Amino acid sequence: MTATPRDEPRQWPVLASSTPFTGAKTSMVTDRVEMPDGGVMERDYQAHPGSVAVLALDEHDRVLVLRQYRHPVRHKLWELPAGLLDVPGENPLHAAQRELYEEAHVKAADWRVLVDLYTTPGGSDEAVRIFLARDLADADGERYVGHAEEADMETGRVPLARLVRGVLAGDLHNSCLVAGVLAVGAARAEGGPDGLDALRDAEAPWPARPY
Repeated sequence: MTATPRDEPRQWPVLASSTPFTGAKTSMVTDRVEMPDGGVMERDYQAHPGSVAVLALDEHDRVLVLRQYRHPVRHKLWELPAGLLDVPGENPLHAAQRELYEEAHVKAADWRVLVDLYTTPGGSDEAVRIFLARDLADADGERYVGHAEEADMETGRVPLARLVRGVLAGDLHNSCLVAGVLAVGAARAEGGPDGLDALRDAEAPWPARPY
């Protein structure tokens, strides 16, 4: 292969679809799908509105991180500020700015798209856009009061290099944190000192979740 690999939109025919479970934010869907050889298979997956996450990088090359309990995996994980795209048609950048404000009471003057990903494409249609936020400052107004897991949330700033070491050592597991810190390192390695400035515009098209 000589060309740069690129994912392509493609859909096999869906013969029937049902939703056996509908939750507060996500649902479970069962599709009967016709395969290229003419066979039929059933696929169960989580229907998800999509998410945004923010790698907020300060002037000392530290990343703003949160520590939060995640019941499905029975862990308190270090994560990036993040949230669901649960407002139909909302601009993902605006959602990311809101999450950074609500979860860390921080604002940023410089925004870029860092990386787009599907978290679990074999079992969910969740798409995540991770933004890079720089030129950080304390937000104006009152601090948002968290609820449920957010009420127990811790915040901190950790040097990027230490997070990279933690990822490679197997000590950090949140997918957005892992993808975000490694993507920053890759952008710098590829583009040098200006690598982060060459990232996509914060309002770059996002076919997985158009707005």
